[in-house]
Amino acid sequence: MAVRAVRWGWSRTRWQRLVLALLWLGQGIWVLLGPNPGRHWTRLAEVVSRPSQSLAARWQGWRANRNLSARDMAEIRAENARLTSELAQLKTQAAQEGPRLAEADAAVRLLGLKQQIPLELKAARVMFSTRPATFGGLILDRGHDLGLVPDQGVLVPEGIVGRLWSVSATQSKVLPADAPNASVAVMLIRSRATGVLQGLGSGRAVIRYVSNQEVVQVGEAVMTSGLDRVFPRGLLVGYVAEVAQGDLELRVVVNLSAPLDRISTVLLLPPQPPLEVQPPFFAPEQKPQRKRGTP
Repeated sequence: MAVRAVRWGWSRTRWQRLVLALLWLGQGIWVLLGPNPGRHWTRLAEVVSRPSQSLAARWQGWRANRNLSARDMAEIRAENARLTSELAQLKTQAAQEGPRLAEADAAVRLLGLKQQIPLELKAARVMFSTRPATFGGLILDRGHDLGLVPDQGVLVPEGIVGRLWSVSATQSKVLPADAPNASVAVMLIRSRATGVLQGLGSGRAVIRYVSNQEVVQVGEAVMTSGLDRVFPRGLLVGYVAEVAQGDLELRVVVNLSAPLDRISTVLLLPPQPPLEVQPPFFAPEQKPQRKRGTP
């Protein structure tokens, strides 16, 4: 039995066609690349590698920014810690110097008030306050040792405080003007109507014996009238807060101007001061005389 031989692969014609096509392809590539093909291969390599280079640059930039941000964050935290420490020190210093500054400010204001009133005024400090209690008051650190006697008027730059109720060897008690058993002779600044101020507590008081015929406005200033011989005329007491008609007299409620719960230093008037105290006299400045013939 004869076995037929199997032909394998391309025919000779196909191989000739393939070689001819490769030659044409090589010719076309040579024509396209020109006389310096290395330059084109370099450009091709650059184009191919450009995305990877851009990605690597971004990665390096991100790492650099992260390191810079971490360093900046550490510096910011250190700066915040330093500022926090300085702020705590300043707060501590302010808390330590606050009472002394407040006392110095009160002393300066009392000195200014003392210069405005031409009387022999004496100063004393408030040791503690019993105002929350019934018929409470202010306890001063001076008494007979400073020559104090009961019924001396007590005042601060904001207004009157009250009068001395009792005096011992080294201490004295002030009956504040808002106490229920306190009374001060007062006068309304606009109508000039007079009355008696009686305390209501909590920094308020009411003026008694003001006729219904008087015209009193809310916000009107209330001054001392001097008729009680405790305070001279013209010291500020407070301001009218409410006005209401009554059966026989007006009900005039006053907010006292002196901060009775925040007083540290007071001035004391002499016993039985004059009815009215004239302010100290200041000579007016003399203007220089002009020479004749000058404009």
